[in-house]
Amino acid sequence: MNNNLRTISQIVEPQNTIEGAGVKLQRSIAPRVSNEYDPFLLFDHFAFNDPLEGPIRGFPMHPHRGIETVTYMLEGATAHRDSLGNQGVIGPGDVQWMSSGRGILHEEMPRRSDNGAIYGFQLWVNLPSHLKMSEPRYQEVNSSTIPTYEKDGVKIRVVAGTVDGVTGPVQDIAAAPLYMDVQLGPDKEWTFDIPAGHTALAYVFEGEGVFSGETVESVKLIKFNDGDCITVRTENNPVRFMLIAGAPFKEPIVPYGPFVMNTLEEIKETLQELRNGTFIK
Repeated sequence: MNNNLRTISQIVEPQNTIEGAGVKLQRSIAPRVSNEYDPFLLFDHFAFNDPLEGPIRGFPMHPHRGIETVTYMLEGATAHRDSLGNQGVIGPGDVQWMSSGRGILHEEMPRRSDNGAIYGFQLWVNLPSHLKMSEPRYQEVNSSTIPTYEKDGVKIRVVAGTVDGVTGPVQDIAAAPLYMDVQLGPDKEWTFDIPAGHTALAYVFEGEGVFSGETVESVKLIKFNDGDCITVRTENNPVRFMLIAGAPFKEPIVPYGPFVMNTLEEIKETLQELRNGTFIK
């Protein structure tokens, strides 16, 4: 076990924002030229649990290029369809990992669960320059195929990455990411190695925990400094968080709405293709 502990460099308070056709979100990371969370570009927490919000509007057909979008549902569902002819429903515990590559148009329409709730996360992961114009592809991960690691009061759903020999079903992603839903019961402790040089984040969405010696309560995003490992312990309350880590690409980015490319020229080309009707090959 390495012992170069990753301390906390930043604690982010999610900001309320409106996206799509009027969807309320809590956003912790937004795409920026500064690219300080490289390779991660965006992290949204969506919860439509107030019937007063009225009908759910969702995300009508829209384009993406140059990124991967990761949808993880905890409650409710999202119906999706796209320009490649894919369609389906992402239900509770399911994950959709979409590599938009050179371009895709897709639609995501959330649906409430039986008790009226919708709850989930969307993460955007960058693609390196040599893969930005690659073929679009999907990894649809059914809840039943996501393995759970359980030991000593720690329960982890492993979407991508490995915990003690338990490996998540999402494979072959350029950023070599770790994406895990971690729960600790009260009065537990967990130490986990994360490769040095990788960006490491924790999104604390239930309870509170002591992360590398600092108490953090939900709902907050933690960014860790570099190091080899993190420690999390709980006192009287349980904690639940998404653990996100990956290798940075260290390339310049130019974000523009649903596109993230490396140069302004590439963004201009993308917009030109949309106007010409040549965006989808």
